[in-house]
Amino acid sequence: MNLKDVTPEDIKDDEPLVGGDTGIDSIDVLELVMMIEKDYGVKIESKELGAKVFASVRALATYLLQAKKTEA
Repeated sequence: MNLKDVTPEDIKDDEPLVGGDTGIDSIDVLELVMMIEKDYGVKIESKELGAKVFASVRALATYLLQAKKTEA
């Protein structure tokens, strides 16, 4: 993603990813969903789930960890 003037250090663990200061929009979320599916084999199958998963970096990390534990 091409986030202008945003570094990983600028994004706090509990800061909103979408609609916050990061500048992530719905197109970026779609890209993230595709990357997560490809890189981690984890699906985000509904808009409602996506809203929860992309609420923050912490929410995303928690979801990925739980999804990987479930498939193991």
